[in-house]
Amino acid sequence: MYYYLSEETLLLKCIIIYRRKLCFFNYWLYNTKEITIIYDFITQFYDNSLILEGENKQKNVGAEGRNRRVLQDIGNLVTKQADPGVNVTKRVTRNFRAQLLANAQKAAAEKNKKPYTGVENGAVVANGNFIAARKVEPSKKAKEEPEVIIISSDDESEEEMESPAVKGRKARDMSARKNGKAFSSALSARSQAACGVPRDSVVNIDETDKDNELAAAEYIDDMYMFFKETEEDGRVHDYMASQPDINSKMRSILVDWLIEVHRKFELSPETLYLTLNIVDRFLSVKAVPRRELQLVGISSMLIASKYEEIWAPEVNDFVCISDNAYVSEQVLMMEKMILRKLEWYLTVPTPYVFLVRYIKASIPFEKEMENMVFFLAELALMHYPTVILYCPSLIAASAVYAARCTLGKSPFWTRTLKHYTGYSEEQLRDCAKIMVNLHSDAPESKLRAVYKKFCSSDRSAVALLTPAKNLSAPLS
Repeated sequence: MYYYLSEETLLLKCIIIYRRKLCFFNYWLYNTKEITIIYDFITQFYDNSLILEGENKQKNVGAEGRNRRVLQDIGNLVTKQADPGVNVTKRVTRNFRAQLLANAQKAAAEKNKKPYTGVENGAVVANGNFIAARKVEPSKKAKEEPEVIIISSDDESEEEMESPAVKGRKARDMSARKNGKAFSSALSARSQAACGVPRDSVVNIDETDKDNELAAAEYIDDMYMFFKETEEDGRVHDYMASQPDINSKMRSILVDWLIEVHRKFELSPETLYLTLNIVDRFLSVKAVPRRELQLVGISSMLIASKYEEIWAPEVNDFVCISDNAYVSEQVLMMEKMILRKLEWYLTVPTPYVFLVRYIKASIPFEKEMENMVFFLAELALMHYPTVILYCPSLIAASAVYAARCTLGKSPFWTRTLKHYTGYSEEQLRDCAKIMVNLHSDAPESKLRAVYKKFCSSDRSAVALLTPAKNLSAPLS
């Protein structure tokens, strides 16, 4: 089957491809059901061409024995040559370009009657003789090479002109920048090494938690910085003057009973610390009769359990634990009152938030150390003056410091603990002395819930250990 194509149709449908010395046309003819690709050569541009349809086969026609019309210049021919009488139609390659350049240099040398030195096909030609190729310095290249541009680095030229002293000074400066250490820091490191102090004594306690997504190691420092900035919002001050019917001793009795209830229900430590925070904050804004003090306690623990626990105790559980002193409706009414007075502000940094962080900073980790810290912290929570005098982060840090003194850890306060707590040993000593004195008085105290709790073997029986002697002196 034959197709007769007009001049316009032929020129529009052909895609010109130039490869080496071959010049052929490729166009696509679309049928209703299939695409037939026809390859053939075209002998004339301005005559109608007769194209034979191939039976779905691709034809590749060689260049041998074929008369092809050469296309016009498509950008790969050298139009401006050194010798205008030479018509170059050869494809420009690297070797060919070098040969053309050598011919141009040779012609220019003969014209100016100067000795010719050029490069032909990778070899150096001097006065018509070939010489082995050598590396040519940029300064020795002829000025008659406007077409060849050599870009050299300014740094290299400057380095060649610099003296050895300047090079040595720059090398020392570069090494100092790489190390990133100032002269004062270097002197400090040397003095520490002379005194026997480890150079990098601050340990990264989050190094092992990089792959633990739940640990949030990337944000943990910012989180605790925020906790320390906002801990004043959840801190209470002396409110007993506004409570006509209760005193600090009644509060200690309530806390002692709540610790027993917390242990009975097997709740999480977070629930206990949040419960005591809710109780203190509510008592600081609302005068409570003595007969409703226990109701405030169980309602606060109900709120904290709903906030912290997966399976919180039911209202009837708290009614039963209080020996039916209140009914369910009273508990729910007190719960609503507490939430209204606190404006539903329950996300507060309690001492427990800081305890878990500071215990982790007390390296190496020991279970006995952890139990001792919690023992001293709960003794402090029962002590009303400690709660109103010190912020939660300082109470937590003092508990860690007093525990290390009790267990004889050396040193008592490390640079790692100072780094992560932000407190020095002097700032913690007064609060730690109060905790050690509470530890000394715990066996003879009538409020024995905390003491009994930490006398058990599952708590390492830390309450039975001797209090720290260096902190057991009475406060001045």
